[in-house]
Amino acid sequence: MSLKEKYTKEVVPALREKFSYPNVMAVPKMEKITVNVGVGRLRQDKEHEEVRKFIGLITGQHPQARAARIAIAAFKTRKGLVVGYRVTLRGARMYHFAERLIGTALPRTRDFQGIPATAFDKGGNLTIGIKECIVFPEMIGENYQFIFGLEATVTTTARTKDEGIELLKQMGFPIKM
Repeated sequence: MSLKEKYTKEVVPALREKFSYPNVMAVPKMEKITVNVGVGRLRQDKEHEEVRKFIGLITGQHPQARAARIAIAAFKTRKGLVVGYRVTLRGARMYHFAERLIGTALPRTRDFQGIPATAFDKGGNLTIGIKECIVFPEMIGENYQFIFGLEATVTTTARTKDEGIELLKQMGFPIKM
């Protein structure tokens, strides 16, 4: 059963019962997943291309370059310098990425004990950092020069932190309380 099917068949009825929502449209859902990678320490274009390639493999979508908005001398950045890449996933790609994140990437992370409840903001959105990109199955067999980390933010339509935690727990995210 796919994650989308699980949401409609199991999660929606469970959340309606727990929070007593008046109708199906009031039940919170995943809106988007945003994947961010910072490349501030990487100075060569060759390294940037490698990061772009692997983020494209992991997410299934071309990343958008993010430029620095202001110059910061301590970080050796100038205005307009590419400091990261971002991918926003919605719809089928979002559910596919979430399945791989829950089923493969997080369990393969070293010393993973579960996602802490402190990773949620007051609006019910989850932000997790992954230190090594090699936990994703797409990286197996790839020839990479260096390992980089990434951040994934799961944006939900939940109104409170408790609703967001319960939604993602019902969907299969390993959340520890």
